Amino acid sequence: MLMVKISVIRKNQENLFKMAIPRLKDKYISEIIPLLKEKFQYKSVMQVPKVVKIAINRGIGDAVSDKKLVDVGVSELTTVTGQLAVATIAKKSVSNFKLREGMPIGAKVTLRGDRMYEFLDRLLTVALPRVRDFKGVKARGFDGRGNYSLGVQEQIIFPEISIDKINKIAGMDITFVTTAKTDEESLALLKAFGMPFSKGKN
Repeated sequence: MLMVKISVIRKNQENLFKMAIPRLKDKYISEIIPLLKEKFQYKSVMQVPKVVKIAINRGIGDAVSDKKLVDVGVSELTTVTGQLAVATIAKKSVSNFKLREGMPIGAKVTLRGDRMYEFLDRLLTVALPRVRDFKGVKARGFDGRGNYSLGVQEQIIFPEISIDKINKIAGMDITFVTTAKTDEESLALLKAFGMPFSKGKN
């Protein structure tokens, strides 16, 4: 009887552990690693590329004349990602744009670990399908070193942002930093996660 109870407890613990792992993290471990290992003939699982971080940035040009816009940008990125965003600061002065060194000009946040996987999941399954006339993302956003950048034109594709509470439609740049050595490997990695790349010429 005692052994049965111990078995039930262990099974419950395993189920709780599985529930705690983000869906895409579990998919990477159980499906994507074996898939890419076979596709590219890696000798070790350590060679299989992975996403190490996702960086989200928003430039706010109008912040030069209205500093409150930076606070709005920081607040919206925090709401979308679930992690506290920070203001980006101008590194040098540009007189033509009335920009002074040290002035806040945007917002940014960098996601790693479980929060990164959770954001990626929401982006792929909820946010991108809400883009108007969505036909997939362009594959030309790779930088030649295995990283991929995606531009989002409207923050309202994220359900966390209420359209009734925003003053201005604004976008953001999302960069996926991977350990892939080539764009081909990075493309295969992101496709395996479910990134909806458009077909045809990009």
